[in-house]
Amino acid sequence: MAKNINNILIPNVTSIPGKQGNVDKANQLKQGQQSEFKSMLQDQISSASIEHGINLSVHAAKRLHERSIDIDSDEYMKLKEAMGKLKEKGGNDSLVITPKAAYIVDVGNNKIVTAINKESLSENVFTKIDSTLFVN
Repeated sequence: MAKNINNILIPNVTSIPGKQGNVDKANQLKQGQQSEFKSMLQDQISSASIEHGINLSVHAAKRLHERSIDIDSDEYMKLKEAMGKLKEKGGNDSLVITPKAAYIVDVGNNKIVTAINKESLSENVFTKIDSTLFVN
């Protein structure tokens, strides 16, 4: 019975109807041009490591982009110092709140797990954290 349901929901398509071999010229990449997907993937990979040991999860990179949060040198130094303090105090999964944003960090792996802009802070519930640090 499940097989019939799957066949209805996901038909077995072996070819796309229409003329074979014709590619939509408007969607064709020009020589040397990268696809948007490849470009986005390379941006994700290059931004996965901010600098000197602070890493971004793929989820955090996506949230930073979606929420227009820029980690400039000042913000980076605040996060780096916060992770150092949290490590000294035994923090593991921590909430770091800066004047610009809030970050959930995995202290042991020096990784930013996610980021929330200041405007959305009041709407969020933070779970599974063992410490919080406010940074000025």
